Amino acid sequence: MSSIATTRLSSKGQVVILEEVRKELGLEPGAQFVVMGEGDVVVLKEIEAPDRREFLALARKVRSQARKAGVKRSDFKKAVRASRLRG
Repeated sequence: MSSIATTRLSSKGQVVILEEVRKELGLEPGAQFVVMGEGDVVVLKEIEAPDRREFLALARKVRSQARKAGVKRSDFKKAVRASRLRG
């Protein structure tokens, strides 16, 4: 980045990422970020969806581990239902 600039937090909690920075990082509308804060530092890290093959490989690994642990599909459905009721 060749220049330094400032931005503001809106009343809705929104922050504008300057056009120069968006272009340099290749950020497009709809990009999603994880936000981390500590002390007076805020970090935005773009979240990128995994490659389809990578995702399917991970899903196979999770299914295999669940089978080894004796987790049944009904156990998973119950856990999801309970989580939704809490949330």
